Amino acid sequence: MAGSLAAAPLPINRLAEPLLRKLSDSLDRAAPGKGWRDLAQLAGSQGGVRLSSLELEQCSLQVLEPEGSPSRSLLQLMGERGCTVQELTELLQTLEHSEAFQCLSPPSIKIVVEPESQAVLSGQMVKLSCWAAGYPLLHYQWFKGGKMVPHGNSPELVLNQVNADDAGFYICRVNSDSSYEFSRWAQLDVCDIQGACHGSCLEVPEKKIHICIHPQSQNLIVGEILVLQCGAIGIPMPQYQWYRNGSPLTNGDKKVYMVSCVDTEHQGTYWCRVYNDQDNQESKKVKVIIGGKSIAVECTEEDLSGLGRPELKEQSTERQFAVDKVALLMGNMSYCHHPKLKAPLVDVYDLTNLLRQLDFKVVSLLDLTEPEMRNAVDEFLLLLDKGVYGLLYYAGHGYENYGNSFMVPIDAPNPYRATNCLCVQNILKLMQEKDTGLNVFLLDMCRKRNEYDNTVLILDALKVTANIVFGYATCQGAEAFEIQQSGLANGIFMKFLKERLLEDKKITVLLDGVAEDMGKCHLTKGKQALEIRSSLSEKRALTDPIQQTVTSVESLARNLQWAKAHELPESMCLQFKCGVQIQLGFAAEFSNVMIVYTRIVKKPEEIAVCKAYVTDFPLDLDVDPKEANKGTPEETGSYLLSKDLPKHCLYTRISSLQKLKEDLTFMVCLHYEYEGVDDVVDERKVVNIGKPLIAKLRIHQGYRKSRCFQSCCGPTGPCFTQSPGAGAAGYCPCHHSHQPHSYAGIPQPSPASSASVLQPAKCHCSMIPNSLIAWQSKWPYPSDSNRSNIPVETTDELESDFSGSLRLSQQ
Repeated sequence: MAGSLAAAPLPINRLAEPLLRKLSDSLDRAAPGKGWRDLAQLAGSQGGVRLSSLELEQCSLQVLEPEGSPSRSLLQLMGERGCTVQELTELLQTLEHSEAFQCLSPPSIKIVVEPESQAVLSGQMVKLSCWAAGYPLLHYQWFKGGKMVPHGNSPELVLNQVNADDAGFYICRVNSDSSYEFSRWAQLDVCDIQGACHGSCLEVPEKKIHICIHPQSQNLIVGEILVLQCGAIGIPMPQYQWYRNGSPLTNGDKKVYMVSCVDTEHQGTYWCRVYNDQDNQESKKVKVIIGGKSIAVECTEEDLSGLGRPELKEQSTERQFAVDKVALLMGNMSYCHHPKLKAPLVDVYDLTNLLRQLDFKVVSLLDLTEPEMRNAVDEFLLLLDKGVYGLLYYAGHGYENYGNSFMVPIDAPNPYRATNCLCVQNILKLMQEKDTGLNVFLLDMCRKRNEYDNTVLILDALKVTANIVFGYATCQGAEAFEIQQSGLANGIFMKFLKERLLEDKKITVLLDGVAEDMGKCHLTKGKQALEIRSSLSEKRALTDPIQQTVTSVESLARNLQWAKAHELPESMCLQFKCGVQIQLGFAAEFSNVMIVYTRIVKKPEEIAVCKAYVTDFPLDLDVDPKEANKGTPEETGSYLLSKDLPKHCLYTRISSLQKLKEDLTFMVCLHYEYEGVDDVVDERKVVNIGKPLIAKLRIHQGYRKSRCFQSCCGPTGPCFTQSPGAGAAGYCPCHHSHQPHSYAGIPQPSPASSASVLQPAKCHCSMIPNSLIAWQSKWPYPSDSNRSNIPVETTDELESDFSGSLRLSQQ
């Protein structure tokens, strides 16, 4: 309640019962001269509300009732006489009964110390302060964006050893029993520069600015990208202004100044002025030199002599060979904080079988966390060598910013940034360092812009090796779709790719055919189209044979590494004391998903009923007891191996084998009854099958290699962020809708304070059964009052079937 009840022209008996009870209790306990009788006398002499002696006596008799109150009876009589809250307030003020007066006219809360925006270094201690004046008792609660800060219930919010995750907008709510006020928003910018200041800027004097990251001189050619960065810490929050040759630059008021395509006019001396209302500093002045593109190639007359001959224009028909072929397939479906997907299950399975027909060594993995994805990629890189064909396929959530593609792990927060994801271009660079014969990236994910992530990656140029092929399932800025077939989901891209993958054609020609097929699909016309990027000048195909003249050490290492990821336990026969024999078998659905099947192969005649099942699997693994020991593989969630598994067994599906820390140990239980005996007898055996499949590579461990597949926010790293610590907290799509400018009553940052804060544009590729869906994001800028803060899922209904085989129901 803000403001005063006294201003409301309403009779006393219209007040809320809790307030009347509190007011009556205050009058009943009042000191002489300020009690209910004094109020009645004053009301008769000044307020025109006269009460008889009999009425006053009736009020006094209320003390004889168990919960009676003379003051409550008096207030009821005064209300029936037409006494208003305004008149009662004036009477209480005349009586100088401050406690009762405060019940009707709570004091306003005044924020006397507002929190200040500040920029600090990672690892520092930060203190945000909010002090208020008011009565009777003030309570404080801090919020980061729209999310309550745990233990943030004091005037000072202390954050020890802050990191990039602590960056954002903070606000404090101060409330008493019946009113509240919010402080202004304070932005916290955390610079993670990994020791660039050598510790000297950890003790910056208060109200001073210290520039920790200075721009670097650059020598560019026309058409390249210019990116200059300046990073500073200070209180209040530093502001930035870039200059070239002494003149301020338009749109040069951010930490990062960028020109996407430079020309000679951008050459000059650059620096940045960093300032707040207490201090002013200038960065180092740096030179930016822009040279023209060289289009000349040095050669001799002999080199030119044969270029025009028709016989030399004909391409060689000599067959290309691969030293080896390896592939890593990753499909993410079971996201923790984002919509779950279906198609990666089938797409990864189909592609695995096709690539194995082409002699690829395939590692196929489902549902990986960020460290698991990074470690899986690192293991994949170990399989690459000179002349090897490397193929990486990813299906799941993803996005594309500034020409760089990012794959989203299943544990990525909502919203996610580059630091939570894997950058495809960085992985490609590491693949090229292996001098591979062919690098193929197939990305079956959305490529919409992630507005919440403003990270700019500065990557070293890829080698000019003419061996790169990108197959994007959709165009830049567009979504990718799934489509259901017989209870299973296929991605549109994989639906057409698997029909051509075995063709003996140059990989770019093969993908062109897939693009043409997709273009004819009326279901996704105008919604999804394959995009191919290639620097391939040789006629290389996925069908190229493997040719090795000598078995190298590298080849032996690749084969060993591949074998480790595909080693299944041997089938075993368990002999129980009662004479029952149980066969225990194993099948791989993916490199991290295994099916265990059991069946009774021998039973003595004296045993009437006999049943065996497996149980007690390690908690690390994903085994649902309700879906274990089923009569069909489909009941366990395995729809892909039915035709390859033996019949008349009990099946159990074990997922997430990459999380296995120790040997896989479980229990085999046998229940049986002898003929003519009602008692059930139990026997148990513990089985240890070691580390099956991908578990041997131990990719569950924290990221342990020296590789870096995403941005490193430091002066020597490949990226920097234009607006670290952008404002709103991770809104979950399952939240209910709120008012456009508030989240749970919390005011949103004003346009001035949140100009660099962008809400997350979600990237969804999800398929609801029997319908083709494009998930539309509705994340607004904070200042957009005509749009909701909560994303809305919309369905694109496509009224058609798909060549008679893929049925889409109409809703």
